[in-house]
Amino acid sequence: NTITFGSPTTFESASSIYPSIVFDSTNNKVVIAYSRDYGSGKAVVGTVSGNSISFGSSATFTSNITYSLQAVYDSANDKVVIAYRDGTTSNYGKAVVGTVSGTNISFGSTTTFESSDIYYPSITFDSSNNKVVVVYHDNGNSNALTAIVGTVSGTSISFGGHEIIASTPNY
Repeated sequence: NTITFGSPTTFESASSIYPSIVFDSTNNKVVIAYSRDYGSGKAVVGTVSGNSISFGSSATFTSNITYSLQAVYDSANDKVVIAYRDGTTSNYGKAVVGTVSGTNISFGSTTTFESSDIYYPSITFDSSNNKVVVVYHDNGNSNALTAIVGTVSGTSISFGGHEIIASTPNY
């Protein structure tokens, strides 16, 4: 019923917010996605050994302002998918696919899943259908709680149509 910890290790020397961590079970690595100092979106790969962790170099997936990042591991495609609110482009909902190789991560191009102001994106992987699902508040539609399904192919992701879960704000 107890937990013990090793010493803390710094993965970013500047201010960082919205960290989201996922486990890449294929490569036995962790990936931390985060916004650097209310600015660019970044990710870093961590390697756990005993009770310590070491990190590779961080990689930038967008130089735009990023908020509310959420990451998930797509085990069917061996990819990390990051959904976020893009503060540079009117707070649109965007997603990007990352590939882990050793202690590094690289990214494909960014895909917009909602062309209006969004809040609180949350992402999960549906292992039965090998899809990712993003749920968010669509401020362009009276803050309706909305879901959208994404399909990863190579280093990109495409999305189907939006489905409103609840038309009134649910926070």
